[in-house]
Amino acid sequence: MTRQKILDLYFLDARHKLIELAAFLDRVERADGKDDFRLKAFRTALGELTGGKKQKARKVLLAFSDPTIEPIEKATAKGATGAYHPQISQIHADKFHAKPNRRKSA
Repeated sequence: MTRQKILDLYFLDARHKLIELAAFLDRVERADGKDDFRLKAFRTALGELTGGKKQKARKVLLAFSDPTIEPIEKATAKGATGAYHPQISQIHADKFHAKPNRRKSA
């Protein structure tokens, strides 16, 4: 498929999503309180979209992913948070007397 065809098919949808992301960030930045691990991961992921970098989708996904390779023995929460929280991983590691193993970054 040509670049022109991809633009013709997907540009408006991508534009819509980008505006939604900008509105989300505007709401977060207007609100009181501190950033947390999710917003840090979000900003890291956004940074992967700039320039001529390759494998943007992979790098964005990795920005939210848990880099540890050892499974935890038991989940301590009932739901996903959508982003890796290093302190939670360290709590699991300390609790089960294991050090979190890290994958090499992409």
